[in-house]
Amino acid sequence: QVQLDESGGGLVQPGESLRLSCAASGSIFSINAMGWYRQAPGKERELVATIHSGSSTNYADSVKGRFTISRDNAKNTMYLQMNSLKPEDTAVYYCNAVVRPQALSPYRSYWGQGTQVTVSS
Repeated sequence: QVQLDESGGGLVQPGESLRLSCAASGSIFSINAMGWYRQAPGKERELVATIHSGSSTNYADSVKGRFTISRDNAKNTMYLQMNSLKPEDTAVYYCNAVVRPQALSPYRSYWGQGTQVTVSS
């Protein structure tokens, strides 16, 4: 079984920064793509950013230039540095990873439990 543990959420004021972490553990042979998604109250879950095993990245237009996604493959950990936070960034942030648990098994998608980010003055 694969577990994704997120941390780093909290309450901040507009303009401040937060850094989210997502650590993958358990039966992991390899990890392909990893990503951050968020869901605000009353809205659908949306893509924030993704990073592939070759370090190519993709961002939602709403966070380009403010958020940076990165990963440490040796630690099976992904990060999201969020700068210049805005009230509209308030949401539950979810970690996703596409993992191959064993050498001959197919890739599967796993989700973390979510971490709350609140941006308010």
